[in-house]
Amino acid sequence: MHFQRIRELREDKDLRQKDLAVYLACSQAAYSYYELGSRDIPTEILIKLAAFHHTSIDYLLGLTDEPAPYPPRGQKKRLPHS
Repeated sequence: MHFQRIRELREDKDLRQKDLAVYLACSQAAYSYYELGSRDIPTEILIKLAAFHHTSIDYLLGLTDEPAPYPPRGQKKRLPHS
């Protein structure tokens, strides 16, 4: 699986792979493999990437096109008043 979105999000912030690798405490090569889809991204890395980019893991994985993160636990989604 190719994780194009993590590359796009990184590039949108004008960051290098090395910059995110430092944040994630992994090597630049390992991060590169994540972007290429050559290596599965560990859950803890996905969580950190979603938090860093202020998005959901589902968005990173291409399961949704909605980049907004889910509301924090305990907060109910409010419906607009009719």
